[in-house]
Amino acid sequence: MFSFEFMQNAYLAGTLIAIVSGIMGVFVTARNMPFMTHTLSEIGFAGAAFGIFIGWTPLNGMLTFTTISSILVGELSGKVESRREAVISAISGFFIGLGILFLSLSNKNSSYATNILFGSVIGISRQDVLQMVVLSVIVLLILFVILRNLKDDSFDPVGAQTNHVHSSLISIIFLVLLAFSVSVAAQIVGSLLIFVLLTLPAASAKYFTHTVLKMMMLGIAFALFGVWFGLYLGYVTNWPVTFFIATIEAGIYAISLGYNYLPSRSE
Repeated sequence: MFSFEFMQNAYLAGTLIAIVSGIMGVFVTARNMPFMTHTLSEIGFAGAAFGIFIGWTPLNGMLTFTTISSILVGELSGKVESRREAVISAISGFFIGLGILFLSLSNKNSSYATNILFGSVIGISRQDVLQMVVLSVIVLLILFVILRNLKDDSFDPVGAQTNHVHSSLISIIFLVLLAFSVSVAAQIVGSLLIFVLLTLPAASAKYFTHTVLKMMMLGIAFALFGVWFGLYLGYVTNWPVTFFIATIEAGIYAISLGYNYLPSRSE
């Protein structure tokens, strides 16, 4: 299996994606932003279509659209939590419309749309992997710099106010990091199902442990298992890798719910 370069690239890319998703997912869950993750995945499709239309790589198009949209959401929402979902819906609808337009105007066939939406293991080149390494390192470095303030703002809003944390700035930075994470991870699972890796591993981890560091480590482990085993099953069966990754992560989440449910039944 590893004699094929595309599988080497897929496992390298998948490992990076799992690490970034496992860590970012903890804060996505804590900040109650699965809807935003799903929205960015849809906007990622529009960005990839735009990239194809003007001759960029899909990844560069995704980065452009998801970054712009995340900044817009952060600026337009402000501190009004109830306004955020409406802003997200408006921006999402606009960018998805643009994506459909760019895809129809481009001279590419429907297989490109399929690759964008559902990912393509075969289509990952060594250059794509190198670009993903750079993006992943950037995300992790910035996350490390703002980690303390991000933890306060995500898990202890009262403490964040006491420590004079600039919540609006932290939110915008986090949204940009989330945009980068979505763009990176979409290479494997596609723009439609990227929220699977950015939500389910971390959501599963919180039922087994309660410290931020342990949730990150367990989230990474769950994401790695889903990606690695999903890639293997996709290789031996020739079925879509996305199907296996989504099924494995959903199964882990179901087990975590059962684990959480059993103690409450025994009391």
